[in-house]
Amino acid sequence: METITSTVTTDWLQSIEAFADVPADQLQWLIDNSECRTVPEGDYLFQVGDPLHGAYIVISGKIKLYYLQKQEIIEVGVLGPKDISGYLPFSRAKKITVNAKILQETFLMTLPVEKFRELVAQNYELTGAFVHVMTNRVRNFTSLQQQNEKMMALGKLSAGLAHELNNPAAAIVRGSESLVHHLQLEPDLFKDVINVRIEPKDVDLVTSKLFEILNRAEKPKLTLVQRTEMEDEMRDWLEDHKVECADDVAQNFMEYGFTCEDMEAFDKFIPLEYQSSVFNWINTNLVTERMVQDIREAAKRIFELIQSVKNFTHMDQGKGKERIDIHTGIINTLKIMEYKLKKGNITVVKEFDQQLPMVMALVGELNQVWTNLIDNAADALEGTAKGTLTIRTERDHSFAKVSIIDNGPGVPEEIRSQIFDPFFTTKEIGKGTGLGLDVVQRIVVGQHHGSVKCTSVPGHTEFIVCLPIAG
Repeated sequence: METITSTVTTDWLQSIEAFADVPADQLQWLIDNSECRTVPEGDYLFQVGDPLHGAYIVISGKIKLYYLQKQEIIEVGVLGPKDISGYLPFSRAKKITVNAKILQETFLMTLPVEKFRELVAQNYELTGAFVHVMTNRVRNFTSLQQQNEKMMALGKLSAGLAHELNNPAAAIVRGSESLVHHLQLEPDLFKDVINVRIEPKDVDLVTSKLFEILNRAEKPKLTLVQRTEMEDEMRDWLEDHKVECADDVAQNFMEYGFTCEDMEAFDKFIPLEYQSSVFNWINTNLVTERMVQDIREAAKRIFELIQSVKNFTHMDQGKGKERIDIHTGIINTLKIMEYKLKKGNITVVKEFDQQLPMVMALVGELNQVWTNLIDNAADALEGTAKGTLTIRTERDHSFAKVSIIDNGPGVPEEIRSQIFDPFFTTKEIGKGTGLGLDVVQRIVVGQHHGSVKCTSVPGHTEFIVCLPIAG
């Protein structure tokens, strides 16, 4: 064991920010009661699960602090000269929660745990300095974990959004490619159409009949059997009238509500030798219209998703409280989380009180509340055969009451009192940091002066958020 006095002096210790105001006699006590050792590069100072031996003060070298999350290294920080780590006064920790790997040969001094009672009893300023180090460490670790929680939440949302955006984007690509190919076929049809000879009055009648069919308010609701029978009849009619591509024409005409009675009406105005050209021309335009409509619907879906994200993050607004319809935030959250809910085969029931008044609130923060509660409910319903998520809003005197209910297995009674504690989680590593419900409580109680509570029995877990309407 190397001696400390030859390397560490009270002046050197006072050069550490935390010890700057600690009296020299107390720092000398620290030197006299500490041990010194060198740890070679590649070794571990401590590892997860090891008992806490004491407070470490790094004299020279470099140490990486990290933990594993699903076999991935999550770096907490790097210790260098004059950094303090390990056990500190009044800490309730019993075991090490991170690994400390030596990156460069490290020389350090250790104040053993056995000396802490004497430290607290005899060295007031030194104890306060150590407590200040612990407070900073908790603050920094909490900040890191909160950032990790945000990144995990962002990862979940982005995965769902990527999937939701991918479907309409892929539909637009497919639709546009098909449309280009389809339009390339039109010149040949155009040649056939310009050779058609029909009286102007008959052209008007054909046009009038076509728009009458397309503008019908309601298309007939058919069973699969009925549709198949009518499509067969339409195909037979077209084949009897020598119409080319009868299968394709029959299928599309049925899609737009054409009937064999309609075809008989067209037959009166279109000479038989031109019917194939006319009906294929009509069919081509109907296909073009459907492709454009599909592309428009896909683009509209992307637009709605982007609007939901914009509203969810409240990107274009200030950060103060304002009067809001809380249903808007809940609906936007459900849209953004739609992929996860669909993937879990979860039925969403919305029981909204449409008479609920506007609430004075922070929009972005409330969206974090709905996200955490809905995400937790979705996780709780994982593996449930018929998962149901019910979101109910109602007025409760001067409060807006929001209940988020799932029919999952429930929260065990023995841990129910802990679920709002920071870092408490029942999820496996990589699925949660234990900060989701802590965030909910801080936003609802701390920022909105409301309340949040949980009631749970198997098959019915209910998180109740009450927000003062007046803010």
